[in-house]
Amino acid sequence: MPAFPSPADWRDVVIYFVLVDRFANPSSPPQHLPWDEPFDGWQGGSFAGIRDGLDYLADLGVGAIWLSPVFRTDGSYHGYGIEDFLAVEPRFASDPAAAGTTPGVAEAELRELVDAAHERGIYVILDIVLNHAGDVFEYPGIGSVAPWRSMPYDPIAWRPGGVKPAALQRNELFRRQGNAFSPNHTPEAGGDFYALKELVTDYVDAQTGRYPVRDTLIAAYQRAIADYDIDGLRIDTLKYIERPFSLLFGNAMREFALSIGKRNFFTFGEVWDSEERIAEFVGRYADESGDIVGVDAALDFPQAGVLPWLAKGLAAPTDLIAMYTKRKSVERGVVSSHGEASRFFVTFVDNHDFHERFHHEPADDPHRYDAQLPLALGCLFALQGIPCLYYGTEQGLHGAGSAPEAVREALWGAPAAFDPVAAFVPAVRELCSLRDRQPALRYGRQYFRPISGDATHFAASRDHPGVLAFSRILSASEVVVVANTRTDGDWSGHVIVDVPAGRRGIDARAPVCES
Repeated sequence: MPAFPSPADWRDVVIYFVLVDRFANPSSPPQHLPWDEPFDGWQGGSFAGIRDGLDYLADLGVGAIWLSPVFRTDGSYHGYGIEDFLAVEPRFASDPAAAGTTPGVAEAELRELVDAAHERGIYVILDIVLNHAGDVFEYPGIGSVAPWRSMPYDPIAWRPGGVKPAALQRNELFRRQGNAFSPNHTPEAGGDFYALKELVTDYVDAQTGRYPVRDTLIAAYQRAIADYDIDGLRIDTLKYIERPFSLLFGNAMREFALSIGKRNFFTFGEVWDSEERIAEFVGRYADESGDIVGVDAALDFPQAGVLPWLAKGLAAPTDLIAMYTKRKSVERGVVSSHGEASRFFVTFVDNHDFHERFHHEPADDPHRYDAQLPLALGCLFALQGIPCLYYGTEQGLHGAGSAPEAVREALWGAPAAFDPVAAFVPAVRELCSLRDRQPALRYGRQYFRPISGDATHFAASRDHPGVLAFSRILSASEVVVVANTRTDGDWSGHVIVDVPAGRRGIDARAPVCES
């Protein structure tokens, strides 16, 4: 069967991030109730639940789904503790017991999900891990989590089955230095993610001169592209691997996808860090020698560090402008397979690693802040990048707490879950439609606009809450977005826009978002 073709431009799609265990299961309710109580075990979400939700997502306007890791885990519900990089997690199958004993059952259901998504014109992105495996061994006398130390622990005790592929079952391919998040240690210097064991991706085999971890992971994920016909990869904890491997991996995935007919396969990495650090892992520096171009883009953590606060009136528009100004300077020397990499950054206002969702419902007045989410998403969908919606945002989920489990609710347990007119669903649907109707919002150049209350003195707003104004310009079309984050009334004023040569005015119909 021919590979499903890639999108012509990934900016044409809105991504919806699904935590597989927490989205839906048509056969059973969540294993733990209340459905929205923080819980660090398996809730029972399945591939069938996602497949049943595809029409709902298509109606919403979603163009791609990003699935949390689907490979067999060490028992971690979130999937980031991979035990077998070649097998699919049986708990995600319709019959987990059968899938656990019969090879190929879970794999077939994943392929059915991907095929069903493709039938609706929805692309599928898999979340993968390069930096570490699951809790595949113990430190004797200590357990799964050991204090970090400068030298590898020896011996270690492999768990039954160890790690797969079998090529990874060598002590020297794991860091074995304990927990990287131990006190007074910098995780970038190496070590486990608590119980998740770090791989030594820069280990060189003295006999062959090869990098066995790199070779094994590249082969495993190329196989996943071919077996499941996926369209892109989101790479977890990318900043913790060495930059040469990031370049090699991104290039290897792109070239393999091209070889099977996917001409615009998309890779983006999690680099939760500064603009400068992100630039190390995306594309390549323009003055570098060689032809290898790495990962296509990154999750936009710098924007996520400003935009949510701006939309809540706690940061000034000038803070966002300063972020983009710095980005332009840092990215000037970076090239990617798409051109300017930052135009393809995957943008978001919250995700599974945060401790609270963007939407907030105070107990004494649940609808007090309802206007903030449409405003934040309106800006997100109009600013440069590829917008990503965290599952349940459109249904008004508002979890908050002291750990990520607070925002990992079992969505299908909610009253009237997947109601097509509930909460913020209509607003999200209209924003997806608006982005689809206006090419400038997807491809246009981006300019931040000075504003004025008296038509005389113009400047970017330095206040918080304040008023953000920006334009997306494509050819002769300009879309102007004005976002009022003030909660004490409407804003009336003036915004500078471009006037094409030969015209006395401009038809500037601006989507105006108000908090």
